[in-house]
Amino acid sequence: MQLRKATRKQAKIRLGLSAVSGGGKTYSAILIAKGLTGGDLSRVAIIDTENGSADLYAHMGDFNVLPLTAPFSPERYIDAIRACEKAGMEVIIVDSISQEWEGRGGCLEIVESLGGKYQDWAKVTPRHQAFLEAILHSPAHLITTVRRKQDYEMIKEANGRVKVEKAGLKEVTREGFEYELTINLEMDTRHMATASKDRTGLFMGRPAFQPSEKTGELILQWCETGEEAAHLLKPGSEWYARVDNCTTQKELVELYTKNKAEVDSNPLLQQLIANRRNIINGKLSAA
Repeated sequence: MQLRKATRKQAKIRLGLSAVSGGGKTYSAILIAKGLTGGDLSRVAIIDTENGSADLYAHMGDFNVLPLTAPFSPERYIDAIRACEKAGMEVIIVDSISQEWEGRGGCLEIVESLGGKYQDWAKVTPRHQAFLEAILHSPAHLITTVRRKQDYEMIKEANGRVKVEKAGLKEVTREGFEYELTINLEMDTRHMATASKDRTGLFMGRPAFQPSEKTGELILQWCETGEEAAHLLKPGSEWYARVDNCTTQKELVELYTKNKAEVDSNPLLQQLIANRRNIINGKLSAA
């Protein structure tokens, strides 16, 4: 065993998009994938478990579709991911992972078929874990979408009666999935996203935004620059100090104008300036 300093090398993104029906998961995933591939959707594959919904977006470009129908076992998802990797896809979109959990032939149904006992999970959990490993260790950028639905909880009142109350929205997959991801974005019915998990530091604390091709470009910049990317957005870096010294919109505009070519070619610098603009406008805390 040898102790070493922590460093972040070049990486492949593991991005999750979750939303209720109509939240724009598929459309947003395609836009982000377009940014990740420099606009070339021919290098993108969608594993479509949503009854051909991916084909509704064929007008966006010549991306590839791999239809996946029931049974939605972990092994069939793994085979689909492997097929996309073998075809040389740079970005794989799994739309969605929810069926692997509660769909026909998914984990919940497999447990029921074994008898529905707690100990039956000893046979199913390793299969689900293999599915997670296929996502985490893929050589491609990987985007997963997941459905969200209303969750409920049982509340015992003072008189002893039990009532059912709404407990917010819950992702339809095994609890804890988002902790395996690099970024998890939650989308609302207006197609606006906020980060519930973000190891990149690009989106956490940022006001709700609409995912776009630019989002993919920003993520790609973070992935490709290894250790350098992390420093651009942190206190102590030259660019952080220059942006942080701007206390008015006018100063920010002047900084951008003087360095337009460099900023326009670097999404991380664009993000740094955007964050400072939001702080000046009172939309974000300076902390």
